[in-house]
Amino acid sequence: MNLDSQNLAAMVSVRLRKRRQSLGIRQKDLAELAEIAVHTLSNIESGKGNPSLDVLGRLLDCLGLKLTIEPNAPKDGTSKTSATPAVAEYP
Repeated sequence: MNLDSQNLAAMVSVRLRKRRQSLGIRQKDLAELAEIAVHTLSNIESGKGNPSLDVLGRLLDCLGLKLTIEPNAPKDGTSKTSATPAVAEYP
């Protein structure tokens, strides 16, 4: 799978928003916990924002999520691999 930056932003934004909503946390409260502006969080959750790794890490931590990047097995029998990021809840 070839994951471009737009697809990655969309994947992360949806996962963050759904987790926040499932925990019953308002954007205002999460933004305060993560020490970012509400409009910044809104942009991130809508897929318009491009958070730094620091900001993304703070959001993930506040929501009990982690970001993992694991290699994909090659599909064509070669040794060529790619990596797909995933956002998952802490165990």
